[in-house]
Amino acid sequence: MKRILIVDDSITVRQHISRALEQAGYAVIEAEDGAEGLRKAESTSDLRMVVCDVNMPVLDGLGMLAGLHERGLVSRFPVMMLTSEVQPTLMARAKRLGAKAWMVKPISAEALTATVKKLVP
Repeated sequence: MKRILIVDDSITVRQHISRALEQAGYAVIEAEDGAEGLRKAESTSDLRMVVCDVNMPVLDGLGMLAGLHERGLVSRFPVMMLTSEVQPTLMARAKRLGAKAWMVKPISAEALTATVKKLVP
């Protein structure tokens, strides 16, 4: 089963995303901030993808993405930013750091799973 890490400080968002991905046949692990997400991404050898919010406490999503980039992990699995942010400068920074997709909340379960299926063969 393909394992996906969901990183978001909102338990409601994590539950919504997890439910949609589990129904689509993915195994899900969760983290509530970028620092926890970075630790889990480093320690999960079979990780196939990360879905990450931008605005979070402790370490935000772009900080986590920078950490993944510095450790060479963005070449191991795709990272999709799922956020309410629409600022072009943030989107450009995420792309430079290796993000493969940027989706704006709220998002339907169908759109989410369709994008995940494109990124996780």
